[in-house]
Amino acid sequence: MNAIATIDLSRWREGGRRADELAAEVDAGLQRAGFILVRGHGVGPALTSGVRAAAREFFAQPEHVKAGYSVAVGGHGWLAPGAEANAYAEGTETPPDLKESFSLGAETATGDVDVDRVWFAPNVWPAEVPSLERLVTEYTARMRSVADELLALFAHALGLPVNPFTAMASMPTWTMNINHYPPVSVVGEPEPGQFRIGPHTDFGTVTILDREPGAGGLQVYSEEAGWQDAPYDPDALTVNIGDLLEYWSGRRWPSGRHRVLPPQPHAPEEDLVSLIYFYEANHDAVVTPLEPPVGKVSGLRPVTSAAFIKERLDAITVG
Repeated sequence: MNAIATIDLSRWREGGRRADELAAEVDAGLQRAGFILVRGHGVGPALTSGVRAAAREFFAQPEHVKAGYSVAVGGHGWLAPGAEANAYAEGTETPPDLKESFSLGAETATGDVDVDRVWFAPNVWPAEVPSLERLVTEYTARMRSVADELLALFAHALGLPVNPFTAMASMPTWTMNINHYPPVSVVGEPEPGQFRIGPHTDFGTVTILDREPGAGGLQVYSEEAGWQDAPYDPDALTVNIGDLLEYWSGRRWPSGRHRVLPPQPHAPEEDLVSLIYFYEANHDAVVTPLEPPVGKVSGLRPVTSAAFIKERLDAITVG
């Protein structure tokens, strides 16, 4: 049996016994792998297809055009191939990841220059693809709604009388990466130990992924099954919890460890685009881990969301 459970959010909206049963399934699924597939999310395929098509139009631009939007890891703009090596976050040195990304994030500025520069910098939109801003703005608004609903469900799954993220994520930081995984004819043959994205966990609360299936696609790690190809459901979003939520849960739920395989010998010209929404919390939210019996580890100290995540972003930056 695959370690990743499939849940339907429509059961949560029904309330009562159906919601309670779903919450128990979520708790069990997250304890296994930190991943679930989510149906009933309400995000239509036309919007997702539109975002992906506009993103492909941007990635097809000449290198010098994309370079005009180039930023460092954590910035809003184009992340060139070679900018990241995600396995560094685990302490594993690998060649750079075989991808390019367009990254954007929350713009709800606080007025504190130092805070806003890191967490709420203005987004930069490519003039060459005018539809991208409108489509992504709508998409990220829908993703935030899904993320908030998931956090409410997760709080219920732990038997909490109040959802703490109503306050802790009232003005959250978030990032969206549109990842392009080019074929071998563009990136060259993978080096030993090189991935499209190296093994890692995400850093925030929840990550919501809309992906294209592929031979060089997503794999998920669980203690009971090791590395497995992630199941694909065209009607479902792939959701994993990040390091901050693992910490908040008292390590009850493991942060979902995953990787994206390099182009495979039998599908060298595979070309994929993934839409990844990383949700976090307010930059100054103090996250206090849950103690046993809900949490599995006692004595974990409170952390501030921004400091916790920034440390991990710095770790994956090449150079």
